[in-house]
Amino acid sequence: MSDHDDPHPAIRSAREEDLPEIHRLDNEVFTSSPYSFLVLRQHFDAHGDHLLVRYEGESLQGYVLSAVRADRLAGWVHSLAVAREQRGRGLGRQLMEEALRRLDEAGVLEARLAVEPANTPAITLYEALGFSPDGAVQQDYFGPGEERLIMSLKL
Repeated sequence: MSDHDDPHPAIRSAREEDLPEIHRLDNEVFTSSPYSFLVLRQHFDAHGDHLLVRYEGESLQGYVLSAVRADRLAGWVHSLAVAREQRGRGLGRQLMEEALRRLDEAGVLEARLAVEPANTPAITLYEALGFSPDGAVQQDYFGPGEERLIMSLKL
């Protein structure tokens, strides 16, 4: 029985065949700035053990992508996406908890992330997980008009 057929969905590392569904979900959730398939592929190749997915049957419910800096002083959560119809069920928390567990297991000292300041649901989740803002909102973080709040959590 494959992971896709598991009656009790579990979070697992992504496989190459998951990339089209991750790309589809990324475009659904991040309509103004989704990852290109090229960037997702590069993240998969470089950080495959930190690209995590959760399926129910054949349906991708969500994914989280993190990466570990070479010095292990920090790990970055680059993206968290939960399908719109799956929100409010704790899936984002489950994905984040597994990502943080894997970062900690990798010896990372601090988890960091950048979040859109207007994304109150995400900020509320991150704060509930123990993240705190590093300071003021950083203007033009991802380019002109793309401000982000940087948050961190000691592991």
